Amino acid sequence: MKRYIQYPRVAGQASRQAHADLPPGTYEREMGKEGFFGPAAFFHHRHPPTGWSSFEGPLRPHAFDLAQLDAPMFSPWEAAPLLENAHCRLRWLHLATSMDHLARNADGDELLFVHAGAAELFCDFGHLAIAAGDYVVLPRGTMWRLSCAAPLAALLIEASNACYQLPDKGLVGPHAIFDPAMLDVPAIDADFLAQQDEGPPGAPAGSREWSVRIKRRQQISIARFPWNPLDAVGWHGDLAVCRINVKDIRPLMSHRYHLPPSAHTTFVAPRFIVCTFAPRPFETDPGALKVPFFHNNDDYDEVIFYHAGDFFSRDNIHPGMLSFHPAGFTHGPHPKALSRMLVQTKAATDEYAVMIDARDPLEVGAAAPAVEWQGYVDSWKGSPA
Repeated sequence: MKRYIQYPRVAGQASRQAHADLPPGTYEREMGKEGFFGPAAFFHHRHPPTGWSSFEGPLRPHAFDLAQLDAPMFSPWEAAPLLENAHCRLRWLHLATSMDHLARNADGDELLFVHAGAAELFCDFGHLAIAAGDYVVLPRGTMWRLSCAAPLAALLIEASNACYQLPDKGLVGPHAIFDPAMLDVPAIDADFLAQQDEGPPGAPAGSREWSVRIKRRQQISIARFPWNPLDAVGWHGDLAVCRINVKDIRPLMSHRYHLPPSAHTTFVAPRFIVCTFAPRPFETDPGALKVPFFHNNDDYDEVIFYHAGDFFSRDNIHPGMLSFHPAGFTHGPHPKALSRMLVQTKAATDEYAVMIDARDPLEVGAAAPAVEWQGYVDSWKGSPA
């Protein structure tokens, strides 16, 4: 049990309730421990905490336009490396056509988030149609391939040497945000059975040799078979590939208090979490913040992938972009969004985004710098519009 030095106090002009009833003309900044779960202090500033005139050094934030990583790929092991640490690896897959082989990740569970396109997933567990907005959890060791009629774009999030779990939803109960019954699993259906007698896409007529490309410690081994290894006729157990679409997620809401990002957690792994931002009504209490609060982000590296919609707290960010805020970088809403800090012009948000909070520092991968928006750090400067 952790015993923090805690002694709640109020000094000067301050609100007694976080994220609400700020002293007039001030901007709130949170400094806390353990993300949003530990003790915290809330400061009320006369100026926006990100209103710097310049920013230098390795703590600067990054924004990458993944839509520019459009070179054709033919395997998930060709996916462009974006960010990584010992526990989490983010890659960008722009699959040009159907895979002519099976993939198997021996390093950890794979979470595939489909940004654009659609495909038929064939795996050990059967057949599953997937489309934009789908999260697909591929347990470590699963053999799988994608059959797609058109290019597919997806964010791959590996839980290295670990597995994905569902978050503890606490007081709201296990059926809040999404009911586990909403998780779809593959089926041993006619399409799955039919593909068992087929050769790989593009193989010479009559050839049935299949290869399985297995990734372990970032190295690829290849096992070849004179038949399709996806030849199961059935299975049972409590481990499987599963899928849920962002449109099936029902975010927690509070009309009097702006909830922290952790309230929108979708999946958890030992050293990071995956959250989903989905459309929701804005707070209606006159004194409550209607935009994300400024915070230091001292314990976690924060990554957001912008999937669809109008990103109300960001400016000059479009679908397909990914932002990276290292731990210790103070951030919150862009200056343009601050003008709507207490009064919004519409009733609800209109955005879908995926957030990864990593407890350990992430390193920028080889593919990311070529598609970086170099002026991102300067987009935080200035005063509210």
